[in-house]
Amino acid sequence: MDFPHLLALVRRGDELAWEAFVRQFQSRVFGLAYHYTAQAEDARDLTQDVFVRIYQNLALVPDAEGCLPWIIRITRNACIDHLRRRKARPPLWDLPADEMFDLRSSDQNPEEAHLEAVRKGMVHRALQELTDLNREIILLKEIQGLSLEEIAAILEVPVGTVKSRSNRARLELAQKLSAAGLCSADVGG
Repeated sequence: MDFPHLLALVRRGDELAWEAFVRQFQSRVFGLAYHYTAQAEDARDLTQDVFVRIYQNLALVPDAEGCLPWIIRITRNACIDHLRRRKARPPLWDLPADEMFDLRSSDQNPEEAHLEAVRKGMVHRALQELTDLNREIILLKEIQGLSLEEIAAILEVPVGTVKSRSNRARLELAQKLSAAGLCSADVGG
């Protein structure tokens, strides 16, 4: 089923269409929330909150072309609100349970899984060291795959600013990864 037709069914209240809609976007919403929060449990909660907000505002869902940027804007705003609340009331401890016990099965051998986890950890730490705007641009452009125009609309800045910031952000990330001993060839994937 093509997306415009799915969106029309969602707007009419079709439960199966809503389920397909959520499945289509949930990994992107979760991934973005995880990059903002660095906590899988918080990202899961935020993902659920985002879809509740979308469901409550189905009449406001834009056409098929504008849907993804709209969802990302909602996710970004939910994450920023969450981070503000977390700063106002810090958690009791900062050790997430999913990092203490990784019970997921893997098809990789233990050495490959370990190396991949180390690489991902280094990239994640390097992303956290970027300025807020540079981190957001990397997340939206490189990870979420949005266009420069969509990013400009979400961040409410001119496209030229996004272009120049995107180049600076990529250079800053490359420098952080290089300093950490992870070359850009290791990052792909």
